[in-house]
Amino acid sequence: MEDVIAHPLPTSSFTRVTLPRTRPRNRAGIGAEPSTISESPPLSRFLFRLNSALLLRELLFVWWIQFPCVCVLKMGIKGLTKLLADNAPKAMKEQKFESYFGRKISIDASMSIYQFLIVVGRSGTEMLTNEAGEVTSHLQGMFNRTIRLLEAGIKPVYVFDGQPPDLKKQELAKRYSKRAGATEDLEEIKEIGSKEDIEKFSKRTVKVTKQHNEDCKRLLRLMGVPVIEAPSEAEAECAALCKSGKVYAVASEDMDSLTFGAPRFLRHLMDPSSRKVPVMEFEIAKILEELNLNMDQFIDVCILSGCDYCESIRGIGGQTALKLIRQHGSIENILENINKEKYQIPDDWPYKEARKLFKEPLVFVENEEPELKWNAPDEEGLISFLVNENGFNSDRVTKAIEKIKAAKNKSSQGRLESFFKPAVNTSAPIKRKEMPEAVKESAKKTKAAGGKKRR
Repeated sequence: MEDVIAHPLPTSSFTRVTLPRTRPRNRAGIGAEPSTISESPPLSRFLFRLNSALLLRELLFVWWIQFPCVCVLKMGIKGLTKLLADNAPKAMKEQKFESYFGRKISIDASMSIYQFLIVVGRSGTEMLTNEAGEVTSHLQGMFNRTIRLLEAGIKPVYVFDGQPPDLKKQELAKRYSKRAGATEDLEEIKEIGSKEDIEKFSKRTVKVTKQHNEDCKRLLRLMGVPVIEAPSEAEAECAALCKSGKVYAVASEDMDSLTFGAPRFLRHLMDPSSRKVPVMEFEIAKILEELNLNMDQFIDVCILSGCDYCESIRGIGGQTALKLIRQHGSIENILENINKEKYQIPDDWPYKEARKLFKEPLVFVENEEPELKWNAPDEEGLISFLVNENGFNSDRVTKAIEKIKAAKNKSSQGRLESFFKPAVNTSAPIKRKEMPEAVKESAKKTKAAGGKKRR
């Protein structure tokens, strides 16, 4: 029996190597015995090492095909979710999707559009298109997802990116370069890979364009949903809306909004209902309390962990960043005391500029923020845009419009009823599930002190 690599690879780039399974493995070489190598002539040793290197390269290439998610570019603060789960678990709580009935939620539009382009209607490299060949995956995803939010009584506000800050342009250039590389890789995979492999690689070439954004803005306005075009970063504007009390929380998969100081942040709110993943709610006040940091220190932890505005220090991840900030209090003090041989500081490291962007982002001042108003859907406009221009099914669009209208009435009725609820009796006994944490801890200690149970 022989180990055979399952995926065919081009002979010009790789040499196929087959090795007997019975041959022992050791430090001297993959699948070869020490004596074989030591006694071989120089040319044989060279060929063996060459084949071993080619085998390793081939294995890595196949692994890359099977697990391309490892190569997908990450955005936002690196590893922040895990850092908070490990060090501030009480600041995170699972909520049901339905629990946000009547809540106004600001949503990072670009992140949602990107997800729709990757997932909706994709088969291999093919995506949903209209008769003119224009992609409509983002419209289908935005239409269906927004209706789901409205039916749950949620009042979404979509915020779109404006001009990126100068510090982010370097990061955007890196993303452009990676997409260009992924496009070249895709051409090779089309010749040698399966349909699944081609689809995985094609997702790495996706880019949200200006046209995608304009299409979604037009759709949302026709649906009666408010749209905000941020002066700069959408996450920063989402956070500003939350700080001013215009919305209850920010919804995104990018954790930057917490670094911008959003009081509440929601992950998985935009997940499809089929996944049945609970919404994860974060509270910045509880995060700071559990981490025992102030907001400036939390921002410094995020910069050290890795953000979109500057390089991080190689070797310093989230846990190390948290430890160093707790020990030294700020990045400046860390740089004065850090072992510079072990941790090399990037040249001209713009951490101060990054910090200022998080603390003083370019957002609308409170009295200049666009009005948030949810209107009735424009039925004729939706049918013209979706059916006539983009080939959507007429019956489905008509039924969807009825859902939007019903959802609007349901949400309005729910808010009116809240004004007539009886006042809460403050003297009523606290229910067990509402028992404060301090009382729970006290009860646990009392129970522990009671010794063995009586039989």
